[in-house]
Amino acid sequence: MSGDFVGLSAIVTGGSSGIGRATAVELRARGATVAVLDLDPGGLPADIAGFAADVASRPSVDAAVSAAAATLGGIDVVVNNAGVGAIGTVADNTDDEWLRVLDVNVVGMARVVTAALPWLRRSGHASVVNTSSIAALNGLPGRALYAASKGAVLSLTLAMAADHVHEGIRVNCVCPGTAETPWIDRLLARAEDPVAERAALQARQPIGRLVSPEEAANAIAYLASPRSGSTTGTVLNVDGGVTHLRVGPAR
Repeated sequence: MSGDFVGLSAIVTGGSSGIGRATAVELRARGATVAVLDLDPGGLPADIAGFAADVASRPSVDAAVSAAAATLGGIDVVVNNAGVGAIGTVADNTDDEWLRVLDVNVVGMARVVTAALPWLRRSGHASVVNTSSIAALNGLPGRALYAASKGAVLSLTLAMAADHVHEGIRVNCVCPGTAETPWIDRLLARAEDPVAERAALQARQPIGRLVSPEEAANAIAYLASPRSGSTTGTVLNVDGGVTHLRVGPAR
């Protein structure tokens, strides 16, 4: 197998579906040995290892990361993709919901990187890529808790990049737009008019469609690749133009 990740080992959290699964497949196609950490790591391709892990539990993360490192022979790349969604204004979510989402989406990433640091520090091509969201950069209605968590992911990314740059560990993040994932499918299924809601989500992105998991995975692979050795502390939008484009009607 040839590619820019040959000889490197990667772990992907939340890698059983959506962007995480697409990322695991992309990294494997580029030559990495890959392990997925997920609550349910079943149904993966035969050449991708799976380990059960709950990023909200430090013992679970420590055990899964250690097992993955033993299987892969080390860890060079960490993709922090595990996360949960939330809907509502600032007044709509309970304290327990706030604590759970922040614990999974933010503290979970810190747990995974902490567990992987001993191996990353020994790697010649250490890289961490965190999945944030356009919700971190744009005021979206009904996403107060989710946006707060993803804004924290963006800030955490920059802080980790500064902390570990002298150790040779690069840290970056991607901010996907609304993507064609199982979570969005579940969200649409709860809408009063799923067809109209999907059309609204597509129209919100200037390209007129949802982001594909593979497009987000390609951006993650770009940031994680040794070929991007001078890229750290970078936020890469994969958002169909939402953040920066203000376009008029198509002509």
